[in-house]
Amino acid sequence: MIVQAIRWVGGTDGFLELIDQRKLPGELVKLQCGDIEQVYKAIRTLAVRGAPAIGVTAAYGLVLSMQKLTPQNNLKQGLSVLAESCKYLASSRPTGANLSWALDRVRQKAQGFFAGKPQADLHKLKEVVLSEANAIYQEDVDMCRRIGENGQKFIKEGAGILTHCNAGALATAGQGTALSVMYEAHRKNRKFKVYVDETRPLLQGARLTVWELKQAEIDVVLICDNMAGWLMKQGKIDAVITGADRIAANGDTANKIGTYSLSILAKEHGIPLYIAAPSSTFDLSINSGDQIPIEQRPADEVRSVADKQIAPTGVDIYNPAFDVTESRYIAAIITERGIIKKPDREKIAKHLENRGDN
Repeated sequence: MIVQAIRWVGGTDGFLELIDQRKLPGELVKLQCGDIEQVYKAIRTLAVRGAPAIGVTAAYGLVLSMQKLTPQNNLKQGLSVLAESCKYLASSRPTGANLSWALDRVRQKAQGFFAGKPQADLHKLKEVVLSEANAIYQEDVDMCRRIGENGQKFIKEGAGILTHCNAGALATAGQGTALSVMYEAHRKNRKFKVYVDETRPLLQGARLTVWELKQAEIDVVLICDNMAGWLMKQGKIDAVITGADRIAANGDTANKIGTYSLSILAKEHGIPLYIAAPSSTFDLSINSGDQIPIEQRPADEVRSVADKQIAPTGVDIYNPAFDVTESRYIAAIITERGIIKKPDREKIAKHLENRGDN
């Protein structure tokens, strides 16, 4: 079973349903978001997480923002509310590229559709915003499947695969990015074992990825983050496959904190590191990973586990949510368009030709 993390219910006056990932694996709880503030909170507090899932969720958040408009508002006011809602949601998490990409896409679609049509009614605006959010959702579902199909060849019979954080169905509208590669290999009846880093401090690997893979009946083993190098030395790992939150024009990749360490370990042990991500995760306005903003998370995430304090009160805590892996450590980037082997600026630009923003 592959879970459905995001679902829009109804028409322009509907609501957004999300699996509350903070509750997993103990409880399967679904949130119903009926306004943009609830969507912002869901993104900010990690009830929904994963770059593609955040993008889709934010797009539906714009649909909810349109529900506040009344017949007394005009089209100009409606487009102004849309623009302000984009700014508001974009501030929820700064590192992932899909968030701003999805918001900009919906805003530009609405502005383009109504250019030269000042008398258009607000109901039509609401329909356009919902239609574009639905399109982003469906494209994400299709994208996940194609990433899996393109990348499954990297999982050989009997292989040991290491993954970090969660890049599965819970992180997308479809079946995931990194985990989609595993799902497609599993569908071909290939036998392999997946080692999952627990992924401190929020344990997305232990709580989410292991739960997902068990649902899909894939052989999975949970390890502590600091065990990965030793497993590589023992020959248990044949490939590392992770997702990404933002990829710079030169291929430098931001992903969950700890990915950079894995890239160094993999390089030392001659193990390929593959990044699985949609083309929307590339940010060509950023030349290198040095320019990717790194989100700083609250200290309590490190100070406590499951609300139990594990560090002395008052200790200084540093809690970056992401790190950046340089492109020279990446064997290939797997997208819905195909494979970029040994990624660099020229290969990425060619791969993304006609994407619509470069």
